[in-house]
Amino acid sequence: MNNLKKEEWLFINTHKNDPYFNMALDEALLNFVSENKLPPVIRFYGWNPATLSIGYFQKLQKEIDIEKVKERGYGLVRRATGGRGVLHDKELTYSVIVPESHPEMPKTVTEAYRVISQGLLEGFIELGFDAYFAIPKSDEQRAKLKDPRSSVCFDAPSWYELVVEGRKIAGSAQTRQKGVILQHGSILQSIDVDELFDLFIYSHPRLKEKMKQAFYSKAVSIQDLTDKEITIEMMEDAFFKGFEKGLNKKLVPFELTDDLIAETNQLSEKYKSDEWTYRR
Repeated sequence: MNNLKKEEWLFINTHKNDPYFNMALDEALLNFVSENKLPPVIRFYGWNPATLSIGYFQKLQKEIDIEKVKERGYGLVRRATGGRGVLHDKELTYSVIVPESHPEMPKTVTEAYRVISQGLLEGFIELGFDAYFAIPKSDEQRAKLKDPRSSVCFDAPSWYELVVEGRKIAGSAQTRQKGVILQHGSILQSIDVDELFDLFIYSHPRLKEKMKQAFYSKAVSIQDLTDKEITIEMMEDAFFKGFEKGLNKKLVPFELTDDLIAETNQLSEKYKSDEWTYRR
């Protein structure tokens, strides 16, 4: 019997909020963990309205059809993390905020990604899926990692791809700031690929079609893998257990404090501003 007491991390589920609140709270949590006001945190959330989030380095006006985004009533927000555009709709979004100095956190982004994503892996297993990590082996695959041609997040192979039932499933992004790792990502319940690709600008329809086909072969939602209906509540339950098991932690439910809410509201103004959104 292992009687060692598990390390406790905080857990919060903020459910559906607007895109500015969502990104601001991730940043506020990063600040609080950085200032030692909080231990590591795992957060689940959703989006209202459905939102296109773009990576920190993306050139918004060059890559995104902003009029279409507005026309369809989607939110638009720039993340603090890199990566490509993601349409957040029918999904469970997660974030993990942990100090870089944590003894279990590897120094490299790739290795830390694998450690944190162990929680995702166990969540999919909890839902009854066959899941594992694939590591690109060939030089060609490795070279591809350095080629950020596509604007769409799930299209880029990462060093450790989470493969579920033979297909890549979860798109995650990571940043390190103020001595803290923030990793967040989408666990897709279902996805409308045509809708997503309509929001991007392509130099040629053939290129769009090619990218879309590549995306289909890899990015996949839970609904694509099973005939059973898997609700967001079932996903929340499975991934809560998955993170506890995969990271070997006890997750302790946590309510937002007044200080955190105040900092989040302040940071929301940044994420709402054109200066931030159109910065590239």
